[in-house]
Amino acid sequence: MSGELRAEEFQAPGPADFNLPPVGGDFGSFHLFGQEWVLGVTKPMIQVVLAAVLVFGLFYLASRKRAMVPGKLQYIGEQGYGFVRNSIGRDIIGSHDFQRFVPYLFTLFFFVLFNNFFATIPFLQFPTFSRAGMVYGLAALTWVIYNGVGIRKHGLVGYLKLQCLPSGVTGPILVLIVPLEFFSNLLVRPVTLALRLFCNMFAGHLLLILFALGGEHLIVELGGAYIGVGLLAWVLFIAVAFLEVLIQFLQAYVFVLLTAMYIAGALADEH
Repeated sequence: MSGELRAEEFQAPGPADFNLPPVGGDFGSFHLFGQEWVLGVTKPMIQVVLAAVLVFGLFYLASRKRAMVPGKLQYIGEQGYGFVRNSIGRDIIGSHDFQRFVPYLFTLFFFVLFNNFFATIPFLQFPTFSRAGMVYGLAALTWVIYNGVGIRKHGLVGYLKLQCLPSGVTGPILVLIVPLEFFSNLLVRPVTLALRLFCNMFAGHLLLILFALGGEHLIVELGGAYIGVGLLAWVLFIAVAFLEVLIQFLQAYVFVLLTAMYIAGALADEH
C-alpha cells in the first residue's frame, strides 16, 4: 500500500515542461485571450540564433579555402551541398528550375537539422521545434515562397486555376472539388508541414523525459523491487535517444523534401 502511495507521487511530464522560463528573467507580462503572456528571451529563441550562426560558420569555413583536393571540412561541406542540390532540388523540382531554389533548400535543411540535433546535445537537450510557433514561422516562409513563384509564373488567376481545377475534371463535381482543392493546396499545406515536424520533436522529447524521470523515480524513490524496472526504463531511454537522432535527420529531410515538392507543384503547368 505504501508503495502505491509513493508511486502516485510521481509527476508525469507533460506539455508544461516545454514552457521554459525566460533566460535571465522576464521583461514584463500582459494578458491576451484570457492568458498571461510573459515577455522575455527563451531557450528556443537562443537556439534558433545559435543554429543560424553554426550553419553559417560551418559552411563559411568549409568554403573559405577551396582546393581541387578538398580537406575534411571542405569535403563535408561539398557532400552536404550536393545531397540537398541533387537529391532534393534537382530530383524534385527538375533540372530546368531547381538551381535558383537550392540556396533556400540548402539553408533550410541544415537550419532545421541543427535545431533538431540540439535535443541530443548535452546541456542544451531541447528540440527547438518542439515549440509550435517556431515551426509555423518556417512553414509560413515556405508558403510565401511556393505561392509567390507560382503566381509569378502563371499570374494570380492562372495559378488559382491550376491549384483548384484538376485537369480532366468537369461537370457538377467541380462544386465539390474546387473548394477542397483550394483548402488542401493553399490553406492546409503550411499547417500540416509544420505539425509534422512539431509533433515528432515534441513527442520524442516527451518520451525521453518520461523514461529518464520515470526510471529515476523508480530507482531513487521506490527502490527495492522497482530498481530493475527503473534500470529497464533507462535502457529504453538510451535506445530511444539513438532512435531520435535518426528521426531528427529524417524530419529535416522530409520538411525540405515537401518544400521542394510544393515549389515544383507551383511551377508545373498542370496537375
